[in-house]
Amino acid sequence: MGGCFSVSLQCDQVVNHATQWLCVKVSYIHNLKENLAALETTVEELKAKREDLSRRLESEENKGLQRLAEVQAWLTRVETVESQVNGLLSVGTTEIQRLCLCEFCSKSLKLSYRYGKRVFKMLKEVENLKANGVFAVIAGKAQASEVVERPIQPTIVGRETLLETVWNRLMEDEVSIMGLYGMGGVGKTTLLTQINNKFLKKEDAFVIWIVVSKELQIRNIQEEIAKKLELDGEDWNRKDKEQKACEIHSVLKRKKSVLLLDDIWEKVNLMEIGVPYPTKENRCKVVFTTRSLEVCGRMGANVEIAVQCLSPHDALELFKKKVGEITLTSHPDIPELAAIVAKKCQGLPLALNVIGETMACKRTIQEWKHAVDVLTSYAAEFSGMEDEILPILKFSYDNLKGEDVKLCFLYCTLFPEDHRIWKRILIDYWICEGFIDENIGMERAENKGYEIIGSLIRSSLLMENINDENNVYMHDVVREMALWIASDFGEQKDKFIVQAGVGLNEIPKVKDWKIVKRMSLMYNKIDHISGSLDCPELTTLFLQENKTLVSISGAFFLNMPRLVVLDLSGNAKLYELPDEISQLVSLKYLDMSMSGIHCLPVGFRELKNLIHLDLGYTKNLSSIVGISALLNLKVLKLWKSKFSKDINTVEELRDLEHLEVLYISIHYDSGLDQFFSSHNLMRSKKILEINGLQLDSSWVSRLASMEKLFVVHLRGCTFYEEKMDSAISIRSKMVPPLQNPTNACFLSLSTISIVGSKGLEDLTWLMFAPNLKVLFVRGADELEDMIHKEKTIACEESGIVPFRKLEALRLIDLPELKKIYWRPLPFPCLTEFTVKRCPKLRKLPLSCKSGTSGEKGLVIKYGERGWLEGVEWEDEATKARFLPSCIEEQG
Repeated sequence: MGGCFSVSLQCDQVVNHATQWLCVKVSYIHNLKENLAALETTVEELKAKREDLSRRLESEENKGLQRLAEVQAWLTRVETVESQVNGLLSVGTTEIQRLCLCEFCSKSLKLSYRYGKRVFKMLKEVENLKANGVFAVIAGKAQASEVVERPIQPTIVGRETLLETVWNRLMEDEVSIMGLYGMGGVGKTTLLTQINNKFLKKEDAFVIWIVVSKELQIRNIQEEIAKKLELDGEDWNRKDKEQKACEIHSVLKRKKSVLLLDDIWEKVNLMEIGVPYPTKENRCKVVFTTRSLEVCGRMGANVEIAVQCLSPHDALELFKKKVGEITLTSHPDIPELAAIVAKKCQGLPLALNVIGETMACKRTIQEWKHAVDVLTSYAAEFSGMEDEILPILKFSYDNLKGEDVKLCFLYCTLFPEDHRIWKRILIDYWICEGFIDENIGMERAENKGYEIIGSLIRSSLLMENINDENNVYMHDVVREMALWIASDFGEQKDKFIVQAGVGLNEIPKVKDWKIVKRMSLMYNKIDHISGSLDCPELTTLFLQENKTLVSISGAFFLNMPRLVVLDLSGNAKLYELPDEISQLVSLKYLDMSMSGIHCLPVGFRELKNLIHLDLGYTKNLSSIVGISALLNLKVLKLWKSKFSKDINTVEELRDLEHLEVLYISIHYDSGLDQFFSSHNLMRSKKILEINGLQLDSSWVSRLASMEKLFVVHLRGCTFYEEKMDSAISIRSKMVPPLQNPTNACFLSLSTISIVGSKGLEDLTWLMFAPNLKVLFVRGADELEDMIHKEKTIACEESGIVPFRKLEALRLIDLPELKKIYWRPLPFPCLTEFTVKRCPKLRKLPLSCKSGTSGEKGLVIKYGERGWLEGVEWEDEATKARFLPSCIEEQG
């Protein structure tokens, strides 16, 4: 009984399950039409819900919020389901037509079953999506992206190579801190923006962009970084600067961060902000832009890259793009004038952009000619200059430390456009103007001047000549900015009268002479200066290089009581000065070098405040009698002048107690004796030329007694030297005698020039000139050894190595010269080695380790091809190094 009951129950369950299964299967077919209608209705309701949600999202995202991930996931699923529903509905009519037997069966039971099942399941999914599409919160605070693409100007010309160079260097593992420096408006920010956007392709970079600007505020930088790191909030605001730095550091130390700092003016302390110091190990990097090379040093940049102005070709291309084809083709002469205007910008992108945009609507030839006139005469009046260009450049001026440094900078505007300004002359002006204190001593004042020039170069306000580090120049647009400042921002244009090199034939017409502070009329064609000018404020007057100037009236100097600097150099036709020059009671600087002056005016000795006088190269001046009355003279240049042959010249100088710098030529024996016997003259810093004298063996010791001998030129001298066995015997002749042969006595000597000598067999005494930079020997027919081996035993034992600071060695027309030194020398500073017509000199004192390396490597210049072929190199390595740098040079 029990077994039968059990079997009966199991059979009932099987039948029951089978019946339920058949009912479900049949329902997929029987309810198909009803399910399709429900699906169509429900999916339309789902679409409406999606559209409502999308509008809400758009509103929230416009507020800067970011949609939640679950919301986006729901929208994505709705889009997918909608596509699937459309597919099902598209064949719905066909599937319904296939049904039969009151829709309980199908002509293709298997196909209808499958279709009906899909419709049923899709209906359930759509209903679920609709039910789950209710969101109380749909968006939240946006998460910062790793790199934010920054907008960039559409027109960038001529920076492709620079960008590639900067990027490649930045990607080097060893480069952690990079500084991009250059003058204002040169395109540093644009370059940094390009770098930022290139990081979009670097998946592992976390880039932070900060605009620092002139007023450095650590807190502001911390706030910008906090926003990027999503640290800002009430809790963040309650923290002090140190706590914020710790929190920033704790986050950034886990990231490969790149910090881009735009426009910094002083050192940014990364640790104070909380930024981990970038190293090769943590792979973090810092790139910054600045106008100051000094900031690069203070930031510890291991790569410094100068962002320079565009080349002339690229500058013209950028300018043309800004002007546009419509304007450029509106008149056949406009392209030529456009080239002139573009040239005025000297490759500065800021100026090219602003002026190009201004000229884009100028389509008549007259408008373009007017633009050229304005840019040539007073560029500050050009449209856009005072609003968009000059103020940006002025930030560099404002950042200069000290009013005196600012005055030194403005002084550079007195020179013509593109003029190469000799640093030494510029410093002399500054000292006499009082920008640098003369009372600290001329040597210290000179050093201070070089420091100021260096600061101006590092601030991108002056540029150094690549081929000659002795001079500087101003970018034209920077010069216009300086003139604008000097004229009280255009309010007092007559304050600085600068018409240098513009072809003037006479003194210009000035509306108000009483406000004129400085006037530069150099490099013009003025022939006569007459009349009187009422210039009570005038301190500087440049009249040099007026080649046609023949006269200056006495009345001209009567009303210039504050004139400090007067430059009349290079006026070869100016034969005399009026006695009224004595009225220049404040004059401290007077330059009459290379002028045609015959004699000093009677009133000359009344210039009691004069501290700098240059009478060099005055070929007609026969006497300087009366100069002894100028008791405050500190700098006196009498170089290569006719009066230097006057036997009374040295005697006239003996009473100048304050003389610190003297350039003098001596042509007679008694003059040399007088010179050496004068304490005042011996203690001054000197450039000394000795012409045509007979010099005995004491001449070296007499030179050695000059503590501040800077330059020595020996011309046409005859030497009568005793045969000396060693360097000690040389030193025993020197005054004062030194017991230790290792003590150098020509500490200040930097340049030696010997031309046309007789009886000179060696120059062993140069062993004791450790700071010698230039050595030039020409026409010494009897010179055999530059340094005589037997005379330098003591020097060798003491470790003295000659020529350690020599930069240029020029040997010409030395028929007997056999050797310079008997073994290779290091020559760590030597860049130029010239050998011409020295047929017996075959062995050079060089090894493969001699000379400089890098961009300014040692270059050997020679005059005869046969000489080079006969050179005996120290070894093959030496030959391989220097042979490629040998240059044949005629003359």
